[in-house]
Amino acid sequence: MVVRSLRVDVLRELSHERDAYIQGLVWWNDQLFESTGRYGESTLRRLDPQTGRVEQRIEVPDQYFGEGLALVDGRLLMLTWTTERAFTYDRDSFEPGETFQYQGEGWGLCYDGDRLVMSDGSDRLTFRDPDTFEPIGEQRVRLRGQPLRNLNELECVDGAVYANVWEEDFLVRIDPETGRVTDYIDAGGLLQGEDLIGSEVLNGIAYDPTAETFFITGKWWPKMFEVRFVE
Repeated sequence: MVVRSLRVDVLRELSHERDAYIQGLVWWNDQLFESTGRYGESTLRRLDPQTGRVEQRIEVPDQYFGEGLALVDGRLLMLTWTTERAFTYDRDSFEPGETFQYQGEGWGLCYDGDRLVMSDGSDRLTFRDPDTFEPIGEQRVRLRGQPLRNLNELECVDGAVYANVWEEDFLVRIDPETGRVTDYIDAGGLLQGEDLIGSEVLNGIAYDPTAETFFITGKWWPKMFEVRFVE
């Protein structure tokens, strides 16, 4: 099967806090929610999508390295990297709620309206029950017939899963039923000049279904971009 090659069409730029080692990004109701990582620095944040300004934040306990983020109804679920815990927070107040346990590493997370989809840095997507966080299935991802490892941040959009790939400047669109990559999206060159200083890898995908646009950024990036993926 042919993999479609796409590129990023930048519609606008907005600021992004330099201290945000971003792990997860979620759009809801004209708001952006962001999870950040690193021990002693992990946070959950609410951002103004017009400016990128942080409007609300809560610290994660120092022993946890925050990871991927998903919104299920009124709850935000945040993974942790190696401590096998997923925390829940009230979407509006950020009040902590139930904690789930799981096996293995936590990287990316998204919700397709029926099930959670989770990555662990391998080529595997694990499907989980949104109420219990128990695994209910899995799928291995292939790009042109080869395993695609280092799957990181995820975004569920209209039955597909978009994914960052750790340390790569491209994104992929995955058919979760077959594991096949259908679209390869070149996102290289978004940062230029001084913006590159201190910046790390591309990471973070959120989708605005009303505008049909994506928000993408990276770890310690000073900018976020509202984009479309085009041929």
